[in-house]
Amino acid sequence: MRPWRSGPSDRRGYHHGNLKEALIEAARRFIAERGIGGFTLVDAARLVGVSPAALYRHFRGREALLEEVAERGFTELAARLARALRGPGTPLERFTRMGEAYLTFAEEEPGYYAAIFEARPLGPDGCPPGGGTPQQAPRDRDAFGLLVEALRSTFPDGFSAGVDPRFVALEVWALSHGIATLAAAGRLPTGPGLPTKYDLLRAGVVAMVHGATARAG
Repeated sequence: MRPWRSGPSDRRGYHHGNLKEALIEAARRFIAERGIGGFTLVDAARLVGVSPAALYRHFRGREALLEEVAERGFTELAARLARALRGPGTPLERFTRMGEAYLTFAEEEPGYYAAIFEARPLGPDGCPPGGGTPQQAPRDRDAFGLLVEALRSTFPDGFSAGVDPRFVALEVWALSHGIATLAAAGRLPTGPGLPTKYDLLRAGVVAMVHGATARAG
């Protein structure tokens, strides 16, 4: 990917009242091409053509901007997963497509995806809680809740006795996130005879769901 450097030709004009949206988009682009730590508030301000002081009308600091990017990303991810789950097919096919949508989102929106998992949640004062100690963000709990609800709605009869849908959801989430992370880092082996990331996801989901339902005896 071509390195992205902000300059006069990269600046995005904005109309009065749209500065917040312009800053969120600038941050998303920086994260996608430089990583979560690859930009400063000065960089974002320069890209949209304003002074750094103008940013503080909307965000108390860099972490607040990152958190907003993460929230926007999760909203988009949740919408994609919901659309996949509403599609045609058997319960297993629909649930598997939900996982495929997850992988596609990670590939198409690397800025959002990185922010979802790496931005720190903020406290009521707009600062990271506990002196900057990482905590589980509400959107992480929501993402897990989406998977659990998807399992319960697509498999209303449940799984075998003793199999908690939350456990299956964690397995599927770990599989999906692991495949997405390896693929993004270029660490997923590819080539003739090797499965694609979507093939791996499908095989893994089928094995987990079948394994959960096969324990009935």
